[in-house]
Amino acid sequence: MSFSLDTPSALTLKAEAKALREDRARAGEPLSHGAALEAVARAHGFRDWNTARAMLPERVSSPMQVGMRVKGTYLGQAFKGMVIGVLLKSDMQHYQVTINFDEPVDVVTSELFSAFRHRVVSTVDIHGVSPARTGNGEPQMRIMRE
Repeated sequence: MSFSLDTPSALTLKAEAKALREDRARAGEPLSHGAALEAVARAHGFRDWNTARAMLPERVSSPMQVGMRVKGTYLGQAFKGMVIGVLLKSDMQHYQVTINFDEPVDVVTSELFSAFRHRVVSTVDIHGVSPARTGNGEPQMRIMRE
């Protein structure tokens, strides 16, 4: 089972509205805070901001918790381990997670040498997928509950 949050929070929508305002301002099309909230609410399928605000929780719980057992891939190598740190990033869409692997993972694909990692810190989205990519275009990290 992969991580997902089906319902966004009010804070998430507010962060999206702020980003929308900043994007529009850079494009020379200023947008009021209220208009940005309304646009984001409609984009999420709500009639308006007030409806969205009434239906959404203020915050959602983290899809990852310290002590949670996880599995996945890191730089293309399979792993199992434990989450030992979680930090919600300022965009409210990504988490910085620290994973302690059960067995060290060789992060080098060369047959000439090895570089083992026992603990890594990576940024992942709410689905457990890293936005950073490897040279072949795959996410650097994918995490799922074990």
